[in-house]
Amino acid sequence: MARCLVQGLLAEGRDPARIVVADPDADTRRALSAGLQVQATADNAEAAAAAPVWVLAVKPQVARSVCEALAGVASSTRPLVVSIMAGITHAQLRQWLGTDSVVRSMPNQPAAIGAGVTGLYAAPSLDAAQRASAESVFRGAGTTVWLHDEVQMDTVTAVAGSGPAYLYLLAEAMEQAARARDLPAETARRLVVQTLLGAARMLQAADEAPARLRERVTSPGGTTQAAVQVLDEGGWTALVDRAVDAARARGQALAG
Repeated sequence: MARCLVQGLLAEGRDPARIVVADPDADTRRALSAGLQVQATADNAEAAAAAPVWVLAVKPQVARSVCEALAGVASSTRPLVVSIMAGITHAQLRQWLGTDSVVRSMPNQPAAIGAGVTGLYAAPSLDAAQRASAESVFRGAGTTVWLHDEVQMDTVTAVAGSGPAYLYLLAEAMEQAARARDLPAETARRLVVQTLLGAARMLQAADEAPARLRERVTSPGGTTQAAVQVLDEGGWTALVDRAVDAARARGQALAG
């Protein structure tokens, strides 16, 4: 995800020489330097030392050790810190880093093509300029949504952060069903991808609720009604609700 954000910044015309990436893996550093022309180092403190904005993109399990190691730098430079770590709370970040200028975020995978959505949360004390700086990190990745309550972030993680996987799973199942009924693999893929893309664009363009769009394509006694009835009988809606709840609970557990 961090690479996606860097690519988005570069696509907006940011100077790669002003972007410093820290990564412990030498091959990753070489690839970033060669492919994106950014500076790369193995030392987090070196990357953070002169940066007015930090983006923390490490695994939640190592968040505390990484943050506490950077607390001295944060104290002296007072950066805006943007976290994309699932489950790690605003309070934890403030405690570990010793700074109040913290923004939690949850981008999703389509950020890689500039079509993502990112949920953002900050304390009310964060000023407008800092909020604008945080938004600018994600501008090349898609759209942003500010949350008023941090507790909503776990739901954003479950719906938007994990959400692309739900759609991919649906696409996989539709392709398999099409191939099992004698459609060539390439034909099945093109049909499924364009159907899902077109439906998503309809959701975006139409000033109607998803339920209304579904009703419009579901003619009484027709083929779509037959399919939707099977999904309803199989507990489709309840299953999605359970999936979102499981992802949300896992996000909460990561904070522990």
